[in-house]
Amino acid sequence: MDLKTYFEKTRGMGVLSTADGNGAVNAAVYARPHVMEDGGLAFIMRDRLTHHNLQSNARAAYLFREEGGGYKGLRLHLTKTSEENGTDRVKDICRRCKIDSEPDAVRFLVQFRIDRELPLVGAGDPPDYPAETG
Repeated sequence: MDLKTYFEKTRGMGVLSTADGNGAVNAAVYARPHVMEDGGLAFIMRDRLTHHNLQSNARAAYLFREEGGGYKGLRLHLTKTSEENGTDRVKDICRRCKIDSEPDAVRFLVQFRIDRELPLVGAGDPPDYPAETG
């Protein structure tokens, strides 16, 4: 199943993790991402810690756990490619803007390329790490 269909049909909970330029980490609950035409992902975010971290460190990880018990879902390693705010596109894509208690809040559309896709549990040796010996 492609990611666009997956995120349109699959319910669950997502966590977007970032780190600032000094390596201080943050994890925040985020809705399912928007899958863009180029296959990248986009999130609508306010100017809070996650957005702040992405200004000095473009890398992020998104963990999505499917509803229904068990440990089904995805881990996506991401790199920020662009962002915009105050555009019609942000308003068009924002799912919550129409029901939000702060409709005029500044929101950013932050886009990412997917560097690596892994299942929620297991599989995946660290990239560029030598195999353990002995």
